[in-house]
Amino acid sequence: MAALHISFLLQLFFCLVFSLPTGRNSICGYKSCLATKPSMLNVHLVPHTHDDVGWLKTVDQYYYGDRNNIQHAGVQYILDSVIDQLQKDPARRFIYVETAFFYRWWRQQSQNTRRIVTQLVNEGRLEFINGGWCMSDEATTHYSAVIDQMTLGLHFLNDTFGECGRPRVAWHIDPFGHAREHASIFAQMGYDGFFFGRLDYQDKARRMKTKEMEMLWRASGSLTPPLADLFTGVLPNGYNPPEGFCWDQSCDDAPIRDDPDLEDYNVDEIVHKFLNASYKQASIYKTNHIIMTMGSDFQYENANLWYKNMDKLIKYVNALQAKGSMVNVLYSTPSCYLQELNLANLTWPLKTDDFFPYADDAHDFWTGYFTSRPALKLYERQSNSRLQTCNQLEVLGGPKSTSGPFGEGDSDTMKRAMGVAQHHDAVSGTEKQHVADDYARRLATGWAHCEVLVFNSLAVLSGSEALRVFCENLNISVCPLTESSHKFSMNVYNPLGRTVSWPVRLPVNGSVYSVTDANGKAVDSQVVPLSKATQEVRRNRGNAKGELVFQVEAPPLGYSTYVISMVQDEPPASSSKPTAPRSIQNKFLKVTFDDTTGLLSSLTNLETQQTIRLTQNFYWYNASAGNNKESRQPSGAYIFRPNSSDPFIINKTAEIQIVTVSSAVQEVTQWFSPWVSQVVRLYKDRRELELEWTVGPVPVADGLGKEVITRLDTDIESSGYFYTDSNGREVLERRKDYRPTWDLKQTEPVAGNYYPINSRAYIKDDKRQLTVVTDRSQGASSIYNGSLEIMLHRRLLYDDFRGVGEPLSEPGEFFHGLVARGRLLLTLTPPDTAADVHRPLAQGMVLQPLLSFQDGTPPANTKLEFSGLQAALPPAVHLLTLSQWDKDSVLIRLEHQYEAKESKTHSQPVTVNLQKLFSTLEVLGASEMSLGANQWKDDMNRLRWNTENKSKPLSVRDPSPWEVTLNPMEIRTFLLRVRQL
Repeated sequence: MAALHISFLLQLFFCLVFSLPTGRNSICGYKSCLATKPSMLNVHLVPHTHDDVGWLKTVDQYYYGDRNNIQHAGVQYILDSVIDQLQKDPARRFIYVETAFFYRWWRQQSQNTRRIVTQLVNEGRLEFINGGWCMSDEATTHYSAVIDQMTLGLHFLNDTFGECGRPRVAWHIDPFGHAREHASIFAQMGYDGFFFGRLDYQDKARRMKTKEMEMLWRASGSLTPPLADLFTGVLPNGYNPPEGFCWDQSCDDAPIRDDPDLEDYNVDEIVHKFLNASYKQASIYKTNHIIMTMGSDFQYENANLWYKNMDKLIKYVNALQAKGSMVNVLYSTPSCYLQELNLANLTWPLKTDDFFPYADDAHDFWTGYFTSRPALKLYERQSNSRLQTCNQLEVLGGPKSTSGPFGEGDSDTMKRAMGVAQHHDAVSGTEKQHVADDYARRLATGWAHCEVLVFNSLAVLSGSEALRVFCENLNISVCPLTESSHKFSMNVYNPLGRTVSWPVRLPVNGSVYSVTDANGKAVDSQVVPLSKATQEVRRNRGNAKGELVFQVEAPPLGYSTYVISMVQDEPPASSSKPTAPRSIQNKFLKVTFDDTTGLLSSLTNLETQQTIRLTQNFYWYNASAGNNKESRQPSGAYIFRPNSSDPFIINKTAEIQIVTVSSAVQEVTQWFSPWVSQVVRLYKDRRELELEWTVGPVPVADGLGKEVITRLDTDIESSGYFYTDSNGREVLERRKDYRPTWDLKQTEPVAGNYYPINSRAYIKDDKRQLTVVTDRSQGASSIYNGSLEIMLHRRLLYDDFRGVGEPLSEPGEFFHGLVARGRLLLTLTPPDTAADVHRPLAQGMVLQPLLSFQDGTPPANTKLEFSGLQAALPPAVHLLTLSQWDKDSVLIRLEHQYEAKESKTHSQPVTVNLQKLFSTLEVLGASEMSLGANQWKDDMNRLRWNTENKSKPLSVRDPSPWEVTLNPMEIRTFLLRVRQL
């Protein structure tokens, strides 16, 4: 009872400080909607602007209206103009989406302007829709980063406007295909509905005929309905107004000329045209309500043009009601439109798959961007890992983390940089080159702020203020400290809630080293020669002759310290040119190679005694080219269109350059061409095979754009089926040349079968499953039975006429073309135990240990090991979020990381005690929130919808106020009142 009393009082306290009052006369949300006429066709005009958070121009250039020679757009002027026009008529409405821009604008406004805007929000005349920091991409984003960027935007809106700032509708009008996991996230965040603009042209044609443009999306196969059910609507014109009704300064449509004395008076013509457009649209929707998006990219810089003409349109169309017209036009918002659909009380069709791939014509599949800009995609993924570490250490280190011996540090800069990076023209790779560079710069700046915080926190936790350094270029074996020092220490921070064992590779110049762990125990290590690809990629940076390889282990949400001493300082022996090995193996896996080709030939799981025939090689598709879309749609940043369904093989054989067999690692370096190489690795005590690929610079002197893939060919009887993840969470079944929702007419046998993967893809038969875990978002497919191909890199010579206006031909650091390097992790298991391996493996790939180094040995009395948890979390539970919320409270998210029925061991409910989580924090109270952390869970009251397949949610109670139960795929969010111990 005491715990219940404390929890209640704390929730009351949180309520007082968490939300700002909305004012006495607040009539926002559904209460603010203008009246409709039940007996008429109600046309909801939705004034809006779509403001890309970077695309053709950088975020700064878009906000200030700079570089208008590229694109005329200035977001600050849009907001200025809209606020001015909204004050002139209480009937006018406007929606705004991109919180990153609004946050910047708000900070620059006077107190008087802020009061005016707050009143407009309180009266529902200015409504925030979606509410995230950006409108995120749905194919190439990881769910953890999506949740973070949504939380960032929603937190700001809640702090600024209270309940009236809370969006009720998700709005993804521009992303290029839609992921089921995004819909699940929106539902769990408390949204009532979701509207988008793009879907496959064949799917749209079918839906228009059957009046299924609006549906209920059941977005999880594990969460009990309606927890992940989301009403979803397809907008009729993408996100543009009907043809002839664009009244922005960037438009050419005629204004309404309503002076009867004018020779070109056109009211009757405009009204007639509008009525025809309304009837036509109504014919493909189910109710007597239709929505019209009155705006487009960066419109409303002069809002007077739009509102003056819409005022007239409403006046003259509605005037015809006196003569018997049954059309009623009104200013509206997506939430007001949604409310009317809900009140119609119809039964809606059910959808359970996703909206990938997206094509806007027979040969125009937007599946290239799944892989575009592979280096930026990796950097974004690594930045996500670093942000989680930064957030965690801010909490664990306490107040001195942000203001300590190393100066002022913060996590906010990194949060905003990551928020912008989720935009659908950011991590997607569909921006201009200078904009991609700006995204990377922002991430680097964010990490620079986090570095100070991390140093401060580690100083607090370890008791040592000795200088630390990070080695940013370990992927190309460059680290000045490890290359030059004879004795140094390495701190390994583990952001996961379980103990992690991880292979580490450090560039060195000695041949023998001594490695000891935090307990002084010797760790097996080996110096291995550098691959030729690594030597070439790093150019003149670094002088290491070899890599020191050993296995590290770090406790959950904590660190461990290793001391490395050089024993022999002569350079490691160079390897002579070897012959192809027959096999390499550890106690879990055996890999064989073909004696003739040097390629992989088989993979064996020694625990289960399963073997598959496995051949892996590299290929490239010849990208379609054309100077105009009409002659032949070319491949570009968005579009994947190979010239042929058969890719070109880069080499039928692989030259074996290095074979290393040691107690720590066994590896084979394969050389396929001057621009493609690979290291095949088996680490001691690891159950996965690592393929480290290096591709680039992709040659284009022959005038051919190239889309480079690796293909794994096996004897698994996959029968045309393969499986891909949705934003890194639930897995969806795919089938070649098939869509679950409509009868597909396949026009692109390769590009039309490509899907996005964020962390994994697999093929299987009854007994064997080959799973590939990736280190970034990529495109993948299974074109042949038993085959899995993954696109690694793209270099193209033509623009694809989707707006970006330049070819995707990244220059790279030395302007010869981009070199990309990455890792694929392969596991072979029985299907019924596969998730037990690939789930933790994928989480480990996303949240990687953070390494920091100190020259010499750690100072005396340094705490060499630390864990922020009292005990490791259960295997099924993942600590998704640990972040400082305010001075005395932290935000945590606990996630069940298994789907229902995918694991015999882990697909069961799990209970966690919140008071027994942390070693450095005393939990005084806990209040559950929505997934977006902008609503108390008990206050969530979503609209209910009728569907053909009804079911009720299970009622599962927590054992106690402190013990919370997680069901498969469930994420629970809590605000904890804490005290540092």
